[in-house]
Amino acid sequence: MNAPLLPEVLLGVDRFEEPQLPLATEGVQRYVWESRFGAMLIEIKHGDTYVNGQRVEPFAAPAPPQE
Repeated sequence: MNAPLLPEVLLGVDRFEEPQLPLATEGVQRYVWESRFGAMLIEIKHGDTYVNGQRVEPFAAPAPPQE
């Protein structure tokens, strides 16, 4: 993983015109992932995962074959 670890603060275009906007919310963890395809917002809310506002279903591993 080679993405930079960014602080949980969103900055406006001009730092002097807009105040810093914190991304932290009680009970919610947020990460901004920068990739070559663009930025993604990853949120963990009460144990559920959301990417760009859409819930991500956990992957269920297939059951082993029974003999």
